[in-house]
Amino acid sequence: MAIAVLPILSVLILAATKQMGRTVFAPPKRREPPVAEGAPLLGVLPAILTRSLQGVICDQYLKLGSVFTLSSLGVKVTFLVGPEVSAHFFHAAESEISIGDVYKVTVPIFGKGVGYDVDNDTRNEQHRFFADTLRPAKLRSHARLMVREVEEYFARWGQSGTVDLKQQVEDVLLLIASRCLLGKEVRDHMHDEVSSLLRELIGGLHLVSLFFPYLPTPAHRRRDRARARLEEIFSGIARLRKSSCSSGRGAGDDGDRDHDMLQGLLDSRYRDGRGTTEAEVTGLLVALLFAGHHTSATVTTWTAARLLRHTEWLHAATEEQRLLQRNDQNDAAAIDYDVLLRMDVLHRSVKEALRLHPVTPMILRRARRPFTVRTQDGSEYEVPEGRMLASPLVVNNLLQGIYRDPDVFDPDRFAAWREEDRVGGDLAYTSFGAGKHACMGEGYAYLQIKVILSHLLRNFELRLLSPFPETENMISMRPKGEVMVSYRRRSLLQ
Repeated sequence: MAIAVLPILSVLILAATKQMGRTVFAPPKRREPPVAEGAPLLGVLPAILTRSLQGVICDQYLKLGSVFTLSSLGVKVTFLVGPEVSAHFFHAAESEISIGDVYKVTVPIFGKGVGYDVDNDTRNEQHRFFADTLRPAKLRSHARLMVREVEEYFARWGQSGTVDLKQQVEDVLLLIASRCLLGKEVRDHMHDEVSSLLRELIGGLHLVSLFFPYLPTPAHRRRDRARARLEEIFSGIARLRKSSCSSGRGAGDDGDRDHDMLQGLLDSRYRDGRGTTEAEVTGLLVALLFAGHHTSATVTTWTAARLLRHTEWLHAATEEQRLLQRNDQNDAAAIDYDVLLRMDVLHRSVKEALRLHPVTPMILRRARRPFTVRTQDGSEYEVPEGRMLASPLVVNNLLQGIYRDPDVFDPDRFAAWREEDRVGGDLAYTSFGAGKHACMGEGYAYLQIKVILSHLLRNFELRLLSPFPETENMISMRPKGEVMVSYRRRSLLQ
């Protein structure tokens, strides 16, 4: 699901640019998907603004079926609702269904030579670099570092108090990212500066950025300065590490250095034998931070809010932690990689929170070639070349044909005796994407989310003081406003 929220605002601009000044004459063909009724020229835009994107998609799904098109300002987006019409969307080759065009807006942030600034083959090789550093053996090492950061961070809390849990989660995740991804040098000496620079990068993304990403606005200038400074920092660390290796002090001499993402990217090589450049390493790290931090912070906060609202599940998750502590004969207080894998109730709670609160409302692609889609009732539609496509998580995750009582928070729907997502097929649950572009950081994300939540459950009695949060907007999908929580220290085994 990497950077999935960024394309939502730019879909109209990108699609309009592709179609501007071009007229296509085609022979008679199979009918296109039905188009939702709307205002002249503006189409469904007024309905989205007055209601919500989710409400409009749900209405048209009930009215037109699982394949339909929304139109606004002359731009058409075809929606594919449900797993039975989504196979081509997720599994087709890049030459048929493209992800690259949708994410061009990220190039000024990530930099040249990485991500969606390069061809598909090069991008796949760069994804392989990430995959190599996210193998289970590496995750085991990451877990140890995550636990250390979480323990040190929450040791600052007093015996009791009140906090904005959303802000606390964002802060501790930045510390984890500094340690596991950026390296010990950043964590120990430059964390505050790097965190500030990352915020400047995020602050450089505005509506104007989608139209004119290189316009010299104050926000863009701050973005560009932050990007240049990050490259300077990471390049300096890279040179120091290479120098230490050439002088006989290998990366492994520093206990954790060979486990961080920075070192993994520095050691990576393309299939032609060339190594990664310092600029590429910087861009890949920035891309990873954008993809991972927003997702994990949002899901952690929503999961905590759901558990605190549904006390029966809070009790179940807490009892699971108590049993794990009692059964761990080596160290009743220890949380490690193997223990994290045994946290079934907590894992299902995170997965259920992500179903109800996906981090992006939809996944976007573009059709590079026309294709035919068949619905469950036998209708066939021809989707034309160039059409923007959307798989709406905000609707797919609530389909009654797949999920029983879909609006209810029920982690047991993913238990072995139900597995509602598997009954619906391999495309029923796509909160981490699916197919060729499934999120390779899913395991890492679950790991750090469970490290944070398990530590809180083991060491604190928590109570939600704020009303249960609304969704901030249909772009970020974060909890709106502060999520105020009271805490009191405790020990589960006493």
